[in-house]
Amino acid sequence: MPVDWAGYGYAALVASGGVIGYVKAGSVPSLAAGLLFGGLAGVGAYQISEDPKNVWVSLATSGTLAAVMGKRFYSSRKFMPPGLICVASLLMAAKIGYGMLEKPQES
Repeated sequence: MPVDWAGYGYAALVASGGVIGYVKAGSVPSLAAGLLFGGLAGVGAYQISEDPKNVWVSLATSGTLAAVMGKRFYSSRKFMPPGLICVASLLMAAKIGYGMLEKPQES
């Protein structure tokens, strides 16, 4: 079974964004949300690595972040960090959706 490296990278991006938000602005909600959603994305990546059909945690996490950060980007017009996380979340959701549409490979 292939490891979901993109999922783990996405999880690291989200978690590190929360840490950076805390360090730069002292934002405890940013730290909490970054670690929570980064952790959920990591769990989702692990689940996909174990069973490629088990996409629901990862899909829910990336979809939620795409919506929330997309709204924040639309309101503020600042790319960093909401635009970046929105784009990364949309790409992650598209990757998961594409994986769901692929036909299973026969051994």
